[in-house]
Amino acid sequence: MKFKSPVYNVIAVPIEKIIPNTYNPNAVAPPEMKLLYDSIKEDGYTMPIVCYHDKEADQYIIVDGFHRYRIMLDYPDIYEREEGKLPVSVIDKSLAERMASTIRHNRARGSHDVDLMSNIVQELHDIGRSDNWIAKHLGMDKDEILRLKQITGLMSLFKETNFSRAWQPVEEEGSEVAEEPIPPLEESMETQDGE
Repeated sequence: MKFKSPVYNVIAVPIEKIIPNTYNPNAVAPPEMKLLYDSIKEDGYTMPIVCYHDKEADQYIIVDGFHRYRIMLDYPDIYEREEGKLPVSVIDKSLAERMASTIRHNRARGSHDVDLMSNIVQELHDIGRSDNWIAKHLGMDKDEILRLKQITGLMSLFKETNFSRAWQPVEEEGSEVAEEPIPPLEESMETQDGE
């Protein structure tokens, strides 16, 4: 079967059946939202929003296009003109793949929303995706993934990371805690190289 891009099957969906996803914080400054409103008011919806269709609940979960969705909710003139329907392009993917799609859509537009990316990296780890999977599907290198993990500050995100003993705490005098001897630098470096 030949692949057909979802954009060739855009459908009009009542806004009441569309819901935001739970993994994207969706923050845009008021001037940009006003500009988006002006654009939709003058030009109409020129791009569909991207959704996953939950057949069981008969709901469309937004993958990309939350702000275009918000414009219809926040501006009665747009809602009335569009008869309460949004153009939707449907993708049928797993949750992890939808999260990856959200990041790819945002990055392709030049958005590097750190909160969004760190939230999604956290969610992907929570559902069992490895750093390698994230790097491949989100177009990130390992350093970028590490920085995003550091932003969230969640230890669970570092479960795949091996850390060296770069320093060791020193106990105060009179403490009953026995200190482990710190290996000489040469021995420590050989251990790290051999890992």
